Amino acid sequence: MTPEPTPREPLSVVVITLNNADTLDACLRQVDWADEIVVLDSGSTDDTVAIAQRHGARVAVHPFDEFGPQKQRAIALANHDWILNLDADEVLSPASRAVIERALVAPRHAGFRLPRRERMFWTVQHPLSWRNAHLRLYDRRRGRMNDVEIHSAMELDGPVKTLWRADFVNDSDPDIAGRVSRINRYSSALVAHKLRRRQRLAGLRMVVYPPFFFLRQYLAKRYFLNGSAGFIASVVGAFYVFLKYAKLHEAQRRQRKAEKSRMDG
Repeated sequence: MTPEPTPREPLSVVVITLNNADTLDACLRQVDWADEIVVLDSGSTDDTVAIAQRHGARVAVHPFDEFGPQKQRAIALANHDWILNLDADEVLSPASRAVIERALVAPRHAGFRLPRRERMFWTVQHPLSWRNAHLRLYDRRRGRMNDVEIHSAMELDGPVKTLWRADFVNDSDPDIAGRVSRINRYSSALVAHKLRRRQRLAGLRMVVYPPFFFLRQYLAKRYFLNGSAGFIASVVGAFYVFLKYAKLHEAQRRQRKAEKSRMDG
């Protein structure tokens, strides 16, 4: 008699939203096989909530403060311990379902990283260029979201494995202007965090790191495979690095000037 296959762990997909009507439908369409979809909205004024409900999601609303706490609230709303945490502009590839379901059969890891393919304006990142892997599938009992601004992430107590065949596409930047606007916001938001950490040598990093970043992205990570879009993405990425340290350098100069004024006064 053939033994019955071991069932996989039940899975909750968790997404936080704010006016994501342009991307949410594609995101949720690729995870409709999950046992549950939870959407925590921050007060959308477009069709975001209606789209989530159309996909059978359980929707809650809470005002947004920071990414880490908001994602932790969404995770706490889930009925299952295994969480697939996606942003509203991320789309799981069709082949990823089978890989994820196999990983959830008697899992021996606390979580799994999924490789992310970036949208590069008018194209999607070539599969042979380097894909950064992000921890998106995990047992919530083994960790908690950290409080890092902008790039908050789950921190787990236990082993983590990368599922290289289960990737997703980040669809957030359809054009160059959108990406430049985003990196301007992100770089400004990171300044306060870096000031608190008293990060040193911002002026030197501002000069040295951007060209290194460009060469690493374009050559070492094979962004050249993406044609002109890969070149532009590498340049914009280097500019993001420059902005972070230039704004930090500026903020540190202001801080030193204020401290000197207090001492002189």
